[in-house]
Amino acid sequence: MNRKLIVVTAPSGAGKTTIVKHLLDNINDLAFSVSATTRNKRPDEVEGVDYYFMNVSSFQTLINEDAFVEWEQVYEHQYYGTLKKEVERLWALGKYIIFDIDVKGAINIKKIYKDKVLTIFVKPPNKEILINRLKNRKTENPESLKARITKAEVELLYEDKFDYVLINDDLTKAFKEAEKVVFKFLIG
Repeated sequence: MNRKLIVVTAPSGAGKTTIVKHLLDNINDLAFSVSATTRNKRPDEVEGVDYYFMNVSSFQTLINEDAFVEWEQVYEHQYYGTLKKEVERLWALGKYIIFDIDVKGAINIKKIYKDKVLTIFVKPPNKEILINRLKNRKTENPESLKARITKAEVELLYEDKFDYVLINDDLTKAFKEAEKVVFKFLIG
C-alpha cells in the first residue's frame, strides 16, 4: 500500500485551504485529513468535513490518551490536531492523504513520516497582501486579528523548513504549480 502524505501549510490568509480544495478536486485517490479543533465553528463549516469540533476538555483528554499524530495550542484556548485514527481511516481506504495544517503541525508530521511526506509552504507575495487578506475575511475581532497577524509574521520565517515553497500571487498559476509538484511526488 502506498502511504504518501501531502502537507500544505502557510500562515493564515496565504491561500492554503483554497489550494488544498483545488488539489482534492483534481487529483484522484487524494483524501482530506479532517483536523480536530477547539475553535468555534464558522457558519459555512460542517462537522466532520471541515473539522472535528470539540471543547478544550475533550481535546486535552485525547492529548493525554496519545490520540494525536500532532497537535498544537495555536491560540489561547484554541487547539488544533491530527487524530491518529483519521490517518488510519484514510489509509484503510487506500487514499493518499492531504493535510491543511499550521506550520508547526506540518514540521511535526514531517519528523514522524519523513520521506513519505511532501511539505508545501504557501507564501503570499508579501506581508502587506497577507494582512489585507486577513482583514478582508471579516471573520475576526480586532484582538484575534492582531493575534493572527503576529502569528503569520512568525510563520513566514519557517519557509526554509519545507520541501517546496509555493508563492500564491496568481491563483491559476499557483493551482498549476501545486498540481505539478504533487503529481511528481506521488508518481516518484
